[in-house]
Amino acid sequence: MSTAIQPYTLLDDEDCEARILRARETLGDRLVMLCHHYQRDEVFKHADFTGDSLKLSRQAASSKADYIVFCGVHFMAEVADILSRPDQVSILPDMSAGCSMADMADLQNVERAWQELSEVLNPEEVITPVTYINSAADLKGFCGEHGGIVCTSTNARHVLEWCFQQREKVLFFPDQHLGRNTGYTMDIPMDEMVVWDYDKPLGGLTIEQIQKAKIILWKGFCSVHQMFQPEQIDNFKQKYPETKIISHPESPFEVCHKSDYVGSTEYIINTIAEAEPGTRWLVATELNLVNRLHEQFKHEGKNVHFMSPNVCMCSTMFRIDPQHLAWVLENLVEGHVVNQVSVPGSVTEQAKLALDRMLDVSP
Repeated sequence: MSTAIQPYTLLDDEDCEARILRARETLGDRLVMLCHHYQRDEVFKHADFTGDSLKLSRQAASSKADYIVFCGVHFMAEVADILSRPDQVSILPDMSAGCSMADMADLQNVERAWQELSEVLNPEEVITPVTYINSAADLKGFCGEHGGIVCTSTNARHVLEWCFQQREKVLFFPDQHLGRNTGYTMDIPMDEMVVWDYDKPLGGLTIEQIQKAKIILWKGFCSVHQMFQPEQIDNFKQKYPETKIISHPESPFEVCHKSDYVGSTEYIINTIAEAEPGTRWLVATELNLVNRLHEQFKHEGKNVHFMSPNVCMCSTMFRIDPQHLAWVLENLVEGHVVNQVSVPGSVTEQAKLALDRMLDVSP
């Protein structure tokens, strides 16, 4: 068996499905397959567990599997490696499946920002660094080293409340929208949430702005959720005024402010699942998930619509396809591990510290 992907790219999805099923049967409980909610359906259907990234990593770590195949993006496979046992192997079917938001905050720029902030105040005494779980392992390690913490879209408020018990300010990266939307629910004034532009000296801020700020937001965003706009809500409600609006907190502030409900992907799924039959929903999150919700609940008379008029899916997540999955699994059958994601031990130690802080303060 070749460890090269090229021969698999010529297979059609039907052939891949048969080969995936055979390989899974051979591997048995030595394998656990994880699929994020945004994954394409032809891969999603093979999952042992589905959900958000942190939930999936914890489920994999508690399994007996030797191999964790994460059908998501790179930072998710890193989290699985950090939280799993040393004998477990974390695998990403396509190494090019990254996250544009995570890429907007790299360790070099964050360390430079920390150094520049030290010219205005003592960050070690007054700033708690917080990284969204949608970030590279070395940024989680940075937070662990500097008394900081990780957050998810579910627990962001609890994390920020903990942060303000430690120090008076927060540096929040990489997603400015999650930070701003969460801060707003905590009654933090908008002018005390400033954006740090990593391409400008001192983040493009004045000394007075930094001194006044409660939350310093990194200039990052999700390319999927960035596309949602308040006008899309207005236009839809002109036609269907009874519509309930539900948005992921990675969406812009103006969208979340106009929404009836704001929460994580799990929250969106559960809210629509528990809603009355016959209700209509306009949803601001990734297209594959919204389409899945539409199919899942249409028999209950629920109408689930995608907010943007444009196709808006996680293009890097979409790189995980049946061909890459068949390639990875058949190599495992032959004893070859391809596309292993392994976080260095020194980074793992600090990153796990930041993750453990989050787990400790989460409800």
